[in-house]
Amino acid sequence: MLIKGMTPQEIRVLQEFRRLTTESLPMTAIQSIKHPVSGGEAPALSLVQKGYLATDDGRQNFTLTTKAKDFLAYDPKPEFEEAAAEVAKESAE
Repeated sequence: MLIKGMTPQEIRVLQEFRRLTTESLPMTAIQSIKHPVSGGEAPALSLVQKGYLATDDGRQNFTLTTKAKDFLAYDPKPEFEEAAAEVAKESAE
């Protein structure tokens, strides 16, 4: 799922925040995110430029911004799940 010009590596960095259920990660955790191409440092710095992450002056800690929290809150459902939920709701009434 590519959204708003984000790369798969950038999305993976944001998903790591969700997976760990945290709003901040140190650089060591960011660097340990594995991608087929490289670690998570370059995508994290790119996310800072795009406004999804904020970092301290030494670039040692990364924090989710409101923009990133909104992105992570998005939970798309396949169309068949929505249709099944609607049928179940109508049956209950």
